[in-house]
Amino acid sequence: MTPPTPSTATPVEVTDEDNAKPAKSSAPQGSESRSPGRLAWNRFKRDRTGVISACVVLFFFVIGICAPLIAKLYGKDPYTTYGMNIPGLLNEFNFPVKPNGGIDSEFWFGIEPQLGRDVFTFLLYGIRNSLLIAAVATLLTALLGVVIGITAGYLGGKTDYLVGRVIDILLAFPQTLFFIAFWPVVLAIFVSPEENTPVWLTVTSLILVMTAFGWASVARLLRGEVLALREREFVEAAKVTGASPARIIFKELLPNLWTPILIQSTLMLPAYVTAEAGLAFLGVGLSDPTPDWGVMIQNGAKYYQDDITFMLFPGVSMIIFVVAFNLLGDSVRDALDPKTKR
Repeated sequence: MTPPTPSTATPVEVTDEDNAKPAKSSAPQGSESRSPGRLAWNRFKRDRTGVISACVVLFFFVIGICAPLIAKLYGKDPYTTYGMNIPGLLNEFNFPVKPNGGIDSEFWFGIEPQLGRDVFTFLLYGIRNSLLIAAVATLLTALLGVVIGITAGYLGGKTDYLVGRVIDILLAFPQTLFFIAFWPVVLAIFVSPEENTPVWLTVTSLILVMTAFGWASVARLLRGEVLALREREFVEAAKVTGASPARIIFKELLPNLWTPILIQSTLMLPAYVTAEAGLAFLGVGLSDPTPDWGVMIQNGAKYYQDDITFMLFPGVSMIIFVVAFNLLGDSVRDALDPKTKR
């Protein structure tokens, strides 16, 4: 029996360069960017319409927040009657002497007829007040709708039936007619007819009334989502492990509902902006001399046959904001749920 022949293979020389190479990670490349939030953000950044709309919306919010600072730098305020205080700005009919509403280097957007207030600063504060009311009403409506919708969908039974009937009634209710008819009644509860209604009370009442009638659509949407989710395996598994209802709602259900909540919120805010402006135009809600988009359009409607300038700035600015926010809502929806993209 011949002994085994020793191997003649040459040993591989290991160099310092080979030792310096880092070990390849077993995790796939780019896994850190595959979270749903990161994927949605990447899809949104590729949507040019969404990015431009977001910049426009952000611009309006910055204008509203910085309205006092801008007015201070501009050197005017929305309450001073410059046309009555400064001779030569208004003619004998109390209209601006200069064309196009009195636009010049001193009054960038002109001055109002009769009183001669500065249109530019009035618009700044009007944007601020309108967006404040709409934003707070949207937050409260979303919060109330989330709580009621999830509760009704998760508990089911008589609770779900009762909440469903209340939602049906609210959705069928003519909200605008209710505002017009019952607004004086609501204010009379807190203020006597002989006294002037404080602005803070008017703003608070607007927000509460909008919230009271706006949560129904959000609650109905989330109720349907919860009814579908509560039968899923991960919810049943959480029940088997003894998880409390609160833990199931906050840990299992709510994380799967952020997409419809965000989409619904982006659609509600511009709707509230137009609703608040429409109520002010009809004389329900904020009124002159409080700056507001609707108040400006109401005042401009009195003089549009003589000069369209007074309706041009508030009307165009509101249209730009509402269209931009609606486009932003569509982009957010497509980024969070690409299946809905057309």
